[in-house]
Amino acid sequence: MKKQLVWLTVVIAAVMLAAFNKPLKEIIAPEKTVSKNISLAVYSKDDYKASIYSNASASLQVSIVKVRNGERKLVWQKSYNARLLKDYPSLTNALAEKVIVNNVQDSKDKLEVIYTLTYTENGNQLQLQDGTIINKGQKDGRLFINI
Repeated sequence: MKKQLVWLTVVIAAVMLAAFNKPLKEIIAPEKTVSKNISLAVYSKDDYKASIYSNASASLQVSIVKVRNGERKLVWQKSYNARLLKDYPSLTNALAEKVIVNNVQDSKDKLEVIYTLTYTENGNQLQLQDGTIINKGQKDGRLFINI
């Protein structure tokens, strides 16, 4: 009778696990989450002092997206207001930002750090996009954005 009760308990537990559609390993020992540090630096390597650039400005939007199994979730975003190109600092005085993204499952999640840089001059606009990926095993990431 005790053996039947044990087997019945095991079968019920297995059915419940299947019903929740989670791998047994994930239920028994869920993966610990980690925090990832992302450093951003926004700077200009040119001085843009020539008169041709006197009315040219640039604005910037940076986003961090967590990607898991093809699903994307925005976890952080910042917009930098437009400023004249000549007003952007050099690399030694870069606009620095440090972002910590918590609750990352390292084996399942990757972080995409994406930016859109918009140049504007006399009503004309040019947009450039770029970024980097923080993959499994990377605890820190860096992105240098040259205006």
